Amino acid sequence: MFKLWAAMVKDSRVLIRDGIGLALMFFMPIVLVFVVTDIQNSSYKLINKNKLPIFICNRDTGQSSAQLIEAINKIGMFKVSLLPKDQNEKTIADSMKASDAMLSVVIPSNFTVKIKAKSKSVAGKALTSFGLQADSTQKDPGNVDPLTLYYNPVLQESMRLSVKGGLQSALQLVQSRETLRSLYFSINEKPLPSKLEDEMLNNKTVINEIPVSKNGSLKAPNAAQHNVPSWTIFAMFFVIMSLGGSIVREKVSGSFIRLKTLPTNYLVGMLSKQITYVGVTIVQAIVIFTLGIWVFPLVNLPGLDLPHDIFGLFVVTVICGWCAVSYAMCVGVFAETHQQSNGFGAISIVILAAIGGLMVPTFAMDTSLKTFANLSPMHWCLQAYYGLFLEGGRLRDVIGNLIPLVIISLVFQLISLWGLRRKNLI
Repeated sequence: MFKLWAAMVKDSRVLIRDGIGLALMFFMPIVLVFVVTDIQNSSYKLINKNKLPIFICNRDTGQSSAQLIEAINKIGMFKVSLLPKDQNEKTIADSMKASDAMLSVVIPSNFTVKIKAKSKSVAGKALTSFGLQADSTQKDPGNVDPLTLYYNPVLQESMRLSVKGGLQSALQLVQSRETLRSLYFSINEKPLPSKLEDEMLNNKTVINEIPVSKNGSLKAPNAAQHNVPSWTIFAMFFVIMSLGGSIVREKVSGSFIRLKTLPTNYLVGMLSKQITYVGVTIVQAIVIFTLGIWVFPLVNLPGLDLPHDIFGLFVVTVICGWCAVSYAMCVGVFAETHQQSNGFGAISIVILAAIGGLMVPTFAMDTSLKTFANLSPMHWCLQAYYGLFLEGGRLRDVIGNLIPLVIISLVFQLISLWGLRRKNLI
């Protein structure tokens, strides 16, 4: 026991001297969690609270185009600005660049005429099918000329599709209103009352949104609940920069050979490194969680809510930290130089984070990538944390994620042991 304690003291002193490693393990993840949470929170605000600037070049002078602009305003996701109707494609693009706008819509000059003609045609066909008028020989006016949507290529496809859906809803509202007016006038020979029109067009069914959680909580997770656990995992795995380098330095400097002359086994030294660095990963989690709880609200970010099962959170953190340490130790055993350990370690962590769901959610991945995600230890770490933070689960609910994580950790341990024996270090 004394030998293990002495080894842990030695590893702690080596760790404290590694300023760059400490910065990578603590400072970088803290910056990441602040930046990414702020970006995602801003995206939520853009969708739910803030309005997306949009230019509208209305080349039509009729009533339907004015109704369309009013409908776009009422959607709530756009801040509408009007452009002169004589704008061409180049001047519209210049206006977008000058005002840093992402979107512009051009309404064609015959919009009202086409809408009215199409609505009368549809209303006539409906009345004919009801037997209220004879077959009409009126020629079908065809489809309404399309609107033109100019967008900045920076705009993500998901946001562009949301914008397109909103514009189509506004356009459908205008077309439905005109069709109703035509039908009502054809039957009653008088205009459709505005009150009845509003009742028919604005009769919407309310949609209740309820998050599915294991503890029955109805509170929707915020950006902090999503990002703090994921970047805590990222921070844990970056212990490879310090631990992997420490093992390589001992091999290169000849410390392994000196240790073999002492009345102890190097496995004691490896065990001390694991205990020391698992402690580091726990401290990382405490620091980042504390920032999420206390500091985020001070900088106008949503605060982090800890799970109800604190013991489960501790167990998950320890197992995730042990897996990160096992991987770092495995890389350090097989790396021949410090550069190999740091280079391969950093790149592999980014790859594991990408396929593990830390950067892109696994549900948005292709089927083949989802299979690879199961091979990433970060995937199982993330699912375990999400089971506690987002789904309101307890330790028993995330056991299914912890078992693969323990298996992966044991595989790393066995590979490291095989590497040490192969290099005659134990």
